[in-house]
Amino acid sequence: MALYLTEEDVNALLDAESANEAVEACEQRMARGAVEVLPRARLGLDGGAMTLMAAVDRELGFAGSKTYIAGRDRSFRPVVLLQNARTGKLAAVIEARRLGQLRTGAASAVAALRLARSGASTLGVIGCGFHGLGQVECIRAALPSIERVRAFCRSPERLRTFCEQTGAVPARDHRQAAQAEIVVTVTSSPDPVLRGEWLQPGTLVCAVGANVASHRELDNNVLERASLVCCDLRAQAQIESGDLIEPAVSGVLDWLEVHELHELVAGDLQGRQSDEDIVVFKSNGIAAWDVAAAAVTLDRARAERRGLEL
Repeated sequence: MALYLTEEDVNALLDAESANEAVEACEQRMARGAVEVLPRARLGLDGGAMTLMAAVDRELGFAGSKTYIAGRDRSFRPVVLLQNARTGKLAAVIEARRLGQLRTGAASAVAALRLARSGASTLGVIGCGFHGLGQVECIRAALPSIERVRAFCRSPERLRTFCEQTGAVPARDHRQAAQAEIVVTVTSSPDPVLRGEWLQPGTLVCAVGANVASHRELDNNVLERASLVCCDLRAQAQIESGDLIEPAVSGVLDWLEVHELHELVAGDLQGRQSDEDIVVFKSNGIAAWDVAAAAVTLDRARAERRGLEL
């Protein structure tokens, strides 16, 4: 019997630790060739777009899609549709705002486990929105060594609220937030919010916010200083990652040198070569993570008898 799971259900069933584990396992399956991902597609609407993402996870036994409508005056209410990959039967319909927050944060956490300096204790966050909260939650869950979080955004009120919710210390500007061993950019800015000259040797940069080709969070100097650049899915990054597309066009970056996260998780690629390396993880978000997180949520819902039977 298929289940309908609300945001309230997901909040009760999925946490940062389990999301981290789900994305980690998903990346391992991707490395084994058991996952096929359809890059994000957008259909234009007046002042916005309808977005579709999909993936098949043959080992997990599920096929799934996520759809949402975003744009002016539209509330963001993504939904994941999960189907049995063998029979095609509907398994679940899951409201996926919280699920998306956690799977996005989990991807940065998985990257940080491989790419951050050993014992990294400082995290800087540029951007104080919904996904910024998930980044802090999941990275802290993966790296207990994190002792201090410093955050910055342009709205003093949002910054204050963010710091109250996370225990972060407010930074005076973008540059101060960038003085950390792990720096996360998670903004809606179309223009760079992080400059390479601000970074200390050994920094891991997780660029999460920009996922349309016309938007960038990183300037070229970040890429010029990076010894390693990693993304979630190269085929998707080449379509929508302005942080990588423009540097590639200008000759700062070679797509042949952009690796995928699953290569690190599988051990096929060594991460940083030294504690002084600056490394970049560009995260656009892929449907395989949604399917993996949705499957965990569904399993727990069945065990705890939550959700509405369809």
